Amino acid sequence: MLRAWVRRLHLWLGLSLGLLFVLLGLTGSALVFYQDIDRWLHPEVPASAAEGGPGWSDPVWDRALTTVRARWPERQGAWRFEATGEAGPIPARYLPASQEHAGRMTMVWLSADGREVLREAEWGSYAMTWLYDLHMALLVGDTGQAVVGWSGLGLGVLLLSGVWAWWPRGRLAPALRFKRGAVLVRRLYDLHKWTGLLSLPLLVMLVGTGVMLALPGPSDAALSAVVGPVSRPQKVVVAISVEGINRPPVTLGAVLAAAHSALPQARLAWMEVPGAALASADGAGQALLQQRAFMVRLQQPSDPSRRFPHSYVWVHPTTGEVIAVHDRERLGPAHSINNWLHPLHDASIGGLPLRLLVALIGLAPAGLWVTGLLRWWRRRSPVAR
Repeated sequence: MLRAWVRRLHLWLGLSLGLLFVLLGLTGSALVFYQDIDRWLHPEVPASAAEGGPGWSDPVWDRALTTVRARWPERQGAWRFEATGEAGPIPARYLPASQEHAGRMTMVWLSADGREVLREAEWGSYAMTWLYDLHMALLVGDTGQAVVGWSGLGLGVLLLSGVWAWWPRGRLAPALRFKRGAVLVRRLYDLHKWTGLLSLPLLVMLVGTGVMLALPGPSDAALSAVVGPVSRPQKVVVAISVEGINRPPVTLGAVLAAAHSALPQARLAWMEVPGAALASADGAGQALLQQRAFMVRLQQPSDPSRRFPHSYVWVHPTTGEVIAVHDRERLGPAHSINNWLHPLHDASIGGLPLRLLVALIGLAPAGLWVTGLLRWWRRRSPVAR
């Protein structure tokens, strides 16, 4: 009785969530090679050379900042530069002052010396970022991200119920056999079975990490209850005095030197230059100026995520002093779990072999859906009876 109920649950989850699973699998396969495909689609941005790129003390960062500010003086929001670790173009992002959603970022690529803009495109307006938004949020922002996250729980049940429904009562070997020359319904069953069994470990990992990435609030709450407290890095905003406004601007080189001194073992990954100071008022109605701090994002030696690491240093926008540090090596086990989610989900932790395997596994939901649907349809057909 229980097995029959599980099989029915598996069937209806497959019929209701199957196409979403196919969509997430296919888009995820492409996104494993997100940057590589984007470079191939846009040859105007030359490929990176093998040598290492600019580091902590390279003047190219201030040069790049000067270039984008001269090109777009009207853009008063924040500029974010990526240190790829490779010689070649410098990726940058512009975040408008009112921006809260990544979909409205402007992406910019600068020449290796920081003097020339090679390409500009709004996030979501070109193929790979459109695909990213489709995979993560079904192109409808936070609502879509929540749908993907909560549906992912159903996909997890779909996978596990499939194993439960198949698990043999007797010996395992006969249940694993692929019967040649069997009727179509049986061959579809064997294809569905083997596709599911071979892809199950990685699909469970991808679904689990995807749910946690799509639902950071509920995921953090669950981790806090089971493993330990979780604290996300917050935006650091400081009050700017009149004297501070009149000081010479802090250079990006000085900011990076301060951040490097705070976490000397770390690798530079990103730096964010704050936008213009904004007017506000204190409790007495006195006018104040507030500005975000410089943010430097770094990869500590134990951090598995190279492109999006989890340590941060904030530097005062007018004095150049370190005012806050978020060091992942000093945080608890819940943070370690969160730190592994992204590099596992995009397969960046395992190099090319794991990326190729995950891209291949992303095709499995399509195979499972097609074989499952055909088998269900065939069994309903009077011809099959």
